[in-house]
Amino acid sequence: MTSVEIKLASIQDIRTFVEKVSRHDMEVDLSSGRYIVDAKSIMGIFSLDLANTLTLTAHGEDCDDLLTDLSEYIVK
Repeated sequence: MTSVEIKLASIQDIRTFVEKVSRHDMEVDLSSGRYIVDAKSIMGIFSLDLANTLTLTAHGEDCDDLLTDLSEYIVK
């Protein structure tokens, strides 16, 4: 399991983010406070507080490809 902080700033960011996450065959969650949603769900993401950073949690052994694909959204 791997967790990183991400920021989604626009509707286009969310759309592209979901497309990239959906290419990977692993469970990926986004959380904001006590709310957790499936990172492959556009509607779920819109239910979160997007003004703040979100925590992405990937439930898999090898998450390097996923993190590389999402590098533009990761808060450093």
